[in-house]
Amino acid sequence: MADANEFSFEPYQEKEGEEYMNEPQSAHFEKILNQWKSQLMQEVDRTVHHMQDDAANFPDPNDRATQESEFSLELRTRDRERKLIKKIDESLKDLESGDYGYCETCGIEIGIRRLEARPTATLCIDCKTLDEIREKQIG
Repeated sequence: MADANEFSFEPYQEKEGEEYMNEPQSAHFEKILNQWKSQLMQEVDRTVHHMQDDAANFPDPNDRATQESEFSLELRTRDRERKLIKKIDESLKDLESGDYGYCETCGIEIGIRRLEARPTATLCIDCKTLDEIREKQIG
């Protein structure tokens, strides 16, 4: 599965006293999000072509089952990536509206390094930790 770290980008060099999510920071994350989305879209296209090219009607049931199993796994991966593309689009909208980089629960800054590690993060590390603790208690 594609990951934010599979393509390279220069980590943002913060300047002392610079405002959080200023124009250069926003442009940095817009570039990261668009590159990631582009990479995922290429994977989707590759899958479609692969399935069209490799779709064969094998007379041997074992060969057919193997192919169907491979296609099923590939489709599950693409479904996860489709959901990720949706999150990337939501992050790009947040960038446009000025909401990107701020925790949706408490409103504080998520932080440059956390966003570089997970560009679609919507929670600060403290709220995310509390969220995971709640999930463990419930689930």
